[in-house]
Amino acid sequence: MNREDFTFLEKGIIYFDNGATSLKPKSVIEKMDEYYNDYPSNAHRGDYKTSVRSSEQFEKARDTVKEFINAKYREEIVFTSGSTESLSQIIYGYFKNKLKKGDEVLVTKAEHASVLLPWFDLENKIGIKVKFIPLNEDYTFSIDKMMETITENTKVISIAEITNVIGDIRDIKKITSICHEKGIKVLVDAAQSAGHVNINVQDTDIDFLAISAHKMLGPNGIGVLYGKKELLEELDPIKKGGGMTISFDSPDNIIYKDLPYSLEAGTQNIPGAIGLMEAINYINKIGIDNIEEYTCELKEYLINKLKKLNNIEIYNADVPGFTVIFNVKNVFSQDTAIYLDKHNICVRSGDHCDKKLKDEINITNTVRISLNFYNTKEEIDKLVEALDNDNILEESLGV
Repeated sequence: MNREDFTFLEKGIIYFDNGATSLKPKSVIEKMDEYYNDYPSNAHRGDYKTSVRSSEQFEKARDTVKEFINAKYREEIVFTSGSTESLSQIIYGYFKNKLKKGDEVLVTKAEHASVLLPWFDLENKIGIKVKFIPLNEDYTFSIDKMMETITENTKVISIAEITNVIGDIRDIKKITSICHEKGIKVLVDAAQSAGHVNINVQDTDIDFLAISAHKMLGPNGIGVLYGKKELLEELDPIKKGGGMTISFDSPDNIIYKDLPYSLEAGTQNIPGAIGLMEAINYINKIGIDNIEEYTCELKEYLINKLKKLNNIEIYNADVPGFTVIFNVKNVFSQDTAIYLDKHNICVRSGDHCDKKLKDEINITNTVRISLNFYNTKEEIDKLVEALDNDNILEESLGV
C-alpha cells in the first residue's frame, strides 16, 4: 500500500522495524525541506514575513494534531521532543506535585522504560508505590486483574494503549471509565498506537497522552503532550527558558504565558512540527481504519506462515495487532537479526526497552517484527523463506 511514496523501499530492503521508527513518505521530507528552503525562521520571534509564515505553519501543525486526536482545545496540545519527554513532563511536572508517600501508581510489566523509569524514580524519591497489574496468560492486559489490583490508595494508572513488545491493544475507554469512577487519573503512552489506530481523547476521556512523531511517519525529535486543559494549568514545566514568559523581573515576579506556550520553553522544533502535520495529513488520506485493518491482516498472515516452520517459537501468536515476537530455536535473537540483515531484512532484537517483561515470558531477548501499511505479504514470504533454514547461527557468524 502506497509503497511508491517511500524512497527507502527503492533500495530493495525489507523493513520490519516500524515499532522502533517508521519510514517517512516523500511528502513529509518535502514539506520539511520547504521550511528550510523557503522560510527558515524562528516562530513567534520575528515581525518579518518568513517568521510570520513559520509561526503560522507551527500553529497550523498544532491545530492538525488537535483534530487528529479530537482534543477539545488547541491549548491542550504541547509540542515536545517525543513521547519520552512528554511522559517525563507529565510525571515530574504534574504527578510529582500531586502524589504523596503511600499513593499507588498501577502499571504492567509490559510497559516501555519511558513509562516505568520515571515512576520508579518517584518511588525512590517521594515514597509512592509502583504496583504491577498481573497480565493474562498470553501477556495481554486484563481489566479484571486491574480492578483486583486497585485499592483506596490507587491514584494513577499509567499504561500504553498498544504495547511495544506483546502488541496488545488495550480498551482505553473502558479502563478510563472504571478509573474515573474511583477518582484515578489515567496516563496513556500512545507511542505505538498513534498512526495505527484511531485516537479520540474526548471519547476515551483520558487525562494525559504522549505521542512520538517518528513512529507515525513523522520526523525524529518531535512529539506531543496532550492533557486536559484544567490539568495542564496545574503542570509545572520541567524546562524553563525563552518564549514561555511575559516577564520575569525578579524571582518573585514571573508572569508566564497562557497554555500551551507556558510549557514550550526554548526554540521549538518547527520543521519537526511541520513534518508531523504532513504525516497526519498523509495518514488521513489513507484512512486510519484502513491502516489498522491491513496491518492486522498482515500479522495474521505472518503468524500463519511462521507456524509452519518447526524452528520458530512465537510468543504472542494469538494477540491481535501488528507486532510479532519470536525466536529461532537455539539461536540468540541478535544472531537471527544479523542473519536476516544479510538477506536485506530489518528486524529488532533484544529486550525492546522493556526489561521487566522477561519476568512474565521468561525470555530475556526476542526478535520483533512490527508491521506497517507499506509492508506486503510478498515481503513476509521472503522473511519466512529466509527463516526456513537450519543453519541460521552458522550463517550469521559467517561460518
